[in-house]
Amino acid sequence: MPEDPPARTASVDELKALAHPLRWRILRLCLDRAWTNQELAERLEVAPATVLRHVRALVSTDFLAAEPVRTSAKGALERPYRATGRTWQLGLIDVEGVGLAQQVDLAVLAAHRAEIVEAGPDSGRGMSRGVLRLGPDAQTELKTRLAELIDEFLAREEPDGEALSYLWSLAARPVR
Repeated sequence: MPEDPPARTASVDELKALAHPLRWRILRLCLDRAWTNQELAERLEVAPATVLRHVRALVSTDFLAAEPVRTSAKGALERPYRATGRTWQLGLIDVEGVGLAQQVDLAVLAAHRAEIVEAGPDSGRGMSRGVLRLGPDAQTELKTRLAELIDEFLAREEPDGEALSYLWSLAARPVR
């Protein structure tokens, strides 16, 4: 989802929960459908105990919600989880000055990179990188217009269309 103005600022616990790339990958997977801990572990090629630790952190901050227990194809009881979408309008501001917001930014980048690697060498559909010199008003305009453009394409999402991952990032560039 595009970034609308934040509905509220993330708490320290929420920032900590979002500061790991594997948690962002779990959230991305659980957005389209509910996944069990075992399914996530297999898809992400991570030990189930590791995934469970991350799932619990996301559930405790309401970024993931447990769905009703179901019976697997093998007859075992399993609990699926689905992303709640609470990250979409969450202001990721470092409230205690300890660098958590930057850790979240880096976790998002690492998760996006992992998705690109997992998709394979022919997965690229376009990328642009550059440097802009903009004042505060122009930065706000740029963010607003890009959010509107993404909203426009989300509104015309095609059920049979190719699933595409996107990342929009604007960061201050150090000047030396």
